[in-house]
Amino acid sequence: MSNKQSQQGLGAVAVLIILVVLAGLAAAIVRLGSSAAQASAMDVMAARALQAAQAGTQWGLAQALNATGSWTTCAGASQTLDLSSTLGTRVTVTCNSTLYNEGENPASPGTSNTVRIYTIDAVACNSTACPDNTRALSPGYVERRKVVQASSS
Repeated sequence: MSNKQSQQGLGAVAVLIILVVLAGLAAAIVRLGSSAAQASAMDVMAARALQAAQAGTQWGLAQALNATGSWTTCAGASQTLDLSSTLGTRVTVTCNSTLYNEGENPASPGTSNTVRIYTIDAVACNSTACPDNTRALSPGYVERRKVVQASSS
C-alpha cells in the first residue's frame, strides 16, 4: 500500500509542475502582446511626427518664397506650429538664408546675379517644445526632423 500512496503524490507534483510551466507561458504571451502594442503605437506616432515635419518644411517654404510671406529674408526666423489636435505633435520651423552671387545678371550686363538660398529646418515631436532634450531619452518620446533647401531664382 505504501507504493500506491507514493504514486499518488508523484502525480500531484507533476500536475503542479505543468501548471507552473503553463502559467509562465501565459505570462510571457501577455507580456509579448503588450510590448507589440506599445511598439505599434510608437510606429504610428513616428509616422505622424514625420508627416508633421514634412508639413512644417512646406509651410516654411511658403513663408520664405511667397512675396506676401513673412520670411522673405528669413534671417533666423522661427515659429512653432501646434498640430497637437490633428497629429498629436508640435513642429518648430526655423529658416536661414544666404545671398550668393551667381554669374552675370542677364538683365543688367556687368553686374552679378544675386541668388538667395533658403534652409528650412522643421523638428516635430510629441512634447510641448521641439526638440525637447529633457524628454529625448524617456520612453514614449518621438522626434523627426526634415531639412530642405530652396533658391529664389
